[in-house]
Amino acid sequence: MSSIVVIDYGSQYTRLITRRLRELQVFSVIVPHTADLAAIREHAPQGVILSGGPQSVTDAGAPGLPAGLLEAGLPVLAICYGMQLVARELGGRVHPSPVREYGKATLSRYGGTLFDGVEGEFVAWMSHGDSVAEPPPGFVVVAATDDTPVAAMEDARRGIYALQFHPEVRHTSKGMALLERFVAATGVRRDWTPENIVETMTREVRQRVGDERVLLGISGGVDSSTLGLLLHRALGERLVAVFVDHGLLRLGEAEEVERALRELGVDLRVVDASERFLSALEGIEDPEAKRKIIGREFIEVFAAEARAAQAAGGAIRFLAQGTLYPDVVESAGGFGAANIKSHHNVGGLPDDLDFELIEPFRTLFKDEVREIAESLGLPRHLRDRHPFPGPGLAIRVIGAVTPERLDVLRRVDDIFVSSLREFGLYDDTWQALAVLTPIRSVGVMGDGRTYAHTVALRAVSSVDGMTADWTRLPHEFLATVSNRIVNSVPEVNRVVYDVTSKPPGTIEWE
Repeated sequence: MSSIVVIDYGSQYTRLITRRLRELQVFSVIVPHTADLAAIREHAPQGVILSGGPQSVTDAGAPGLPAGLLEAGLPVLAICYGMQLVARELGGRVHPSPVREYGKATLSRYGGTLFDGVEGEFVAWMSHGDSVAEPPPGFVVVAATDDTPVAAMEDARRGIYALQFHPEVRHTSKGMALLERFVAATGVRRDWTPENIVETMTREVRQRVGDERVLLGISGGVDSSTLGLLLHRALGERLVAVFVDHGLLRLGEAEEVERALRELGVDLRVVDASERFLSALEGIEDPEAKRKIIGREFIEVFAAEARAAQAAGGAIRFLAQGTLYPDVVESAGGFGAANIKSHHNVGGLPDDLDFELIEPFRTLFKDEVREIAESLGLPRHLRDRHPFPGPGLAIRVIGAVTPERLDVLRRVDDIFVSSLREFGLYDDTWQALAVLTPIRSVGVMGDGRTYAHTVALRAVSSVDGMTADWTRLPHEFLATVSNRIVNSVPEVNRVVYDVTSKPPGTIEWE
């Protein structure tokens, strides 16, 4: 599959460049600045983008360009640090800017290939301390701001285009038009669509798996559920899908997931291990201890099911996991190597279960998985649901986990989430949750005194969960939800709303 390769120089926006290209239906991958031209060519590139970065090209040891890249005949778009690299490499001059630009800046003039068809005021997002003082021979200055005379330059004959600002961020409101013009200049195929992705992945799974069987652990989340549907399409009965219900899911969630996948043809093996997990968690209050116990018990239950499946139907060669592209990038220090995080995956299986790993989604972002889920028929309320932690409600019950406390939290959580959907606020929130605190307080209900639980509600806005801001839910909504909770859940008489961002807090409480 042809692509546009993004070379990562450490910019906080590198992944965003890739996302924007995929929004334009172009397959894009990230490679480290240490990649050589041969490694870049392995991705069948029809164009290359050089990202921004935190360093100065004038620093000793600053990252450089892959040898021969600018002579390889590939169209190149150089952004910020990348622009300065191109200028220095080809004989231009880079110097510290007399006035550093951070934030929005208005182009005083613009033109050239990438700006063709763009009209009106152009606001660009700048983030640089150095700038190009003199373009290399053959380059034409095509944009400027009051403080940056060379805000963009190009050598159209060689297919090299450079921008001092960031077209990939939303603050550059017309940035997508520039990226689209670059895509057109590369001639790359714009066929990165959910339908083509499903077709390609189905074909690749069949080619690799052959007549063998594949084991998949389904958590109920969108990644594993969607992967189950894809593998079912590719393999049919040779998919062994196991759903371990640890008794820590939300209200009705286990039944909901099972029903949805069965209706779509997946032969799901459901294991009700709730008593086992609750017994193992009895009396445990430390959150890290809870996580370790849940992880240990899950591995043991899953391993037992794997052995049973092999005893009943023969050897299973492959284990499928829903690893996503951000997991691949993060686990490799930002450069897409094969070291995989195991946070949401089945790691630590016994030695007798020696599987080959298959990860069809390792090139996908979360929102792309949701698009595939839609094309495969996963119901909307499952494919668009908020992230949910692997240890489930155990880490939203502060203190000891008991069936009674889980029951209280499930009812509260259901009222909160259902109300968000009812008021049209669910899709505007990245993650929403309820927490059962260890606090009990005095209240008055009717003519009687109560001494009952305090629950905390939390809703955050985020892009990837790395940072998050608390969501400004309308006061009228919070008042309605609070009334519903205390009126419907008699064990609760006080509701509080968490207004802490991440950092300094975390999204979950434990």
